[in-house]
Amino acid sequence: MAIHRTASSAHHYYDDHAPQLFDQYHSVSFERVHGEWLHHLPEQPGLALDVGAGSGRDAKALTERGWQVIAVEPAEQMRVLGLAHTQGSDVNWLNDTLPALSRVRQLSQRFQLILVSAVWMHLVPDDQQRALRVLSSLLAPGGLLVITCREGRSGDERYFQPVNLPALDQWAQNLALLPLHASQNKDQLGREGVAWHLRVFKLPDDGTGALPTLRHIIVNDGKSSSYKLGLLRALTRLADSAPGIVISRTDEWVTVPLGAVGLYWIKLYRPLLLEHQLRQAPGSKAYGFAKDDFYALKYFSPHDLRIGAPFFDPRAAATVMRAIRDASKTILKMPAHYITWPGSQRPIFDGTAQGMRIREQPVRLDSHTLSAFGTFRIPTPLWDCMSRYACWLEPAIVHEWVQLMQRYDADYEIGQLHQALQWQESRRDTQQVRQLVKTRLQDTAPLPCVWSHQDLHRRAYAVDHCFPWARWNNNDLWNLLPATEKANRAKSDRLPAAHVMQQSRQNILHWWDYLDHQQGIQQQFRDEASVALPLATRTSSLDELFESALLQRQRLKANQQLAEWMGIPLLSPT
Repeated sequence: MAIHRTASSAHHYYDDHAPQLFDQYHSVSFERVHGEWLHHLPEQPGLALDVGAGSGRDAKALTERGWQVIAVEPAEQMRVLGLAHTQGSDVNWLNDTLPALSRVRQLSQRFQLILVSAVWMHLVPDDQQRALRVLSSLLAPGGLLVITCREGRSGDERYFQPVNLPALDQWAQNLALLPLHASQNKDQLGREGVAWHLRVFKLPDDGTGALPTLRHIIVNDGKSSSYKLGLLRALTRLADSAPGIVISRTDEWVTVPLGAVGLYWIKLYRPLLLEHQLRQAPGSKAYGFAKDDFYALKYFSPHDLRIGAPFFDPRAAATVMRAIRDASKTILKMPAHYITWPGSQRPIFDGTAQGMRIREQPVRLDSHTLSAFGTFRIPTPLWDCMSRYACWLEPAIVHEWVQLMQRYDADYEIGQLHQALQWQESRRDTQQVRQLVKTRLQDTAPLPCVWSHQDLHRRAYAVDHCFPWARWNNNDLWNLLPATEKANRAKSDRLPAAHVMQQSRQNILHWWDYLDHQQGIQQQFRDEASVALPLATRTSSLDELFESALLQRQRLKANQQLAEWMGIPLLSPT
């Protein structure tokens, strides 16, 4: 399918000829084109990446086999046709391109299948090796990489780059990719002088060493205090719940605001020290971050200490800012310095504090404010691992933390320790949105239940967590949706299926539009969405936010294997 490069003669070809190419691609079935390698697919479908998805033929066929698909297509007109063809299927479309695939990598996802069909010959030779490295980094353990490339003249204004197949095979070997299949075949459309080459590779294991490294820090690394575990848990929480907090990303490093790490740090230690008085180090030595401002946080609620929270009282704002600054300094001085790569004294993490003068003035804990404390860098494979495996990593961290505190004081009760380590936002909170729904219902204009389309003026209403609270603790405004009590009960703690989300798109956008025009609410709505939803920004359109929500839905489904809700029979909106 179509991947175009600025320097290529095919720069506009796929846009200019989109309808003809669409018909051409669909004149040959998915099974006929790809049947040679389909027996390598695992029995259990997962998350697939279709790079150069073109008309959406392959993406849709994969969803019909049970796969979730992210379809990458930079040619706008092809993407429009592909989007229409896959409407209602579990396919999310991205405008991205090889060799970088920068937007795909921002998702911090791994794929059980990556299909790169009829793309490779569009890459100049110098980019082919880099593209393979990027693609291999996106594979899940056991994942398949399928590459097809064309040999022969194009017969039109496109120019195909030479493909050195022996070099491709050698690069794959260097990346520890296991070759499964290699072949050459005639053109399915019967064009003279055209042949197709197929390569199928498999990633036999993780390859990055990220999980073993994290396990070493959690379980085996020496710990005189809980600081190392505190930093790992803060970072894991950020990677899982706030992917939009990332400032920059390269192949080597993910950079986040130091203040965000400090904020999550004090959220972790606040209940341990202020509510339960649990030792976090042997002996009676004080903690570097727990100064007067930290102890003043006992007057704040956990809801106050969140990314995007506003503080209008100048003294309260200064207290929180100083507490974050003290925590950030401790993080850089202690755990970030002493967490090292196994078998070496080289620190894994890297951070830089930025001098700042804290004044008594209103403040909002948004990304800009949290970046003012400095930056914190995490190796990209570790960040991606934290993002994907948070639901497994966090219990391991908590377990080790409990054991550590028991060594400080054998009289601590297990139940108390687990209660103190519970994430402080682990409480469903719909009060703010219930009040917003109540206010909106004073207007006689219809307010539809997002799932059943029924007017809530005539039905008992509830506030539903779009992505279930029991599986992903998030009380953000964008995630709380007005619904009938019946629909809310029917959905329960399940994840809405892709087609259910698509059917409810206009109702969700209708509610978001209301939030986006409420004075005092708009900024909170925007800040929360930009932090929690992949690829979202504070200036994204509502349609773009919805597409980001679909990506987050796929992420939750792939990472946690959540049960899906297939919706309720559509009822009359009256």
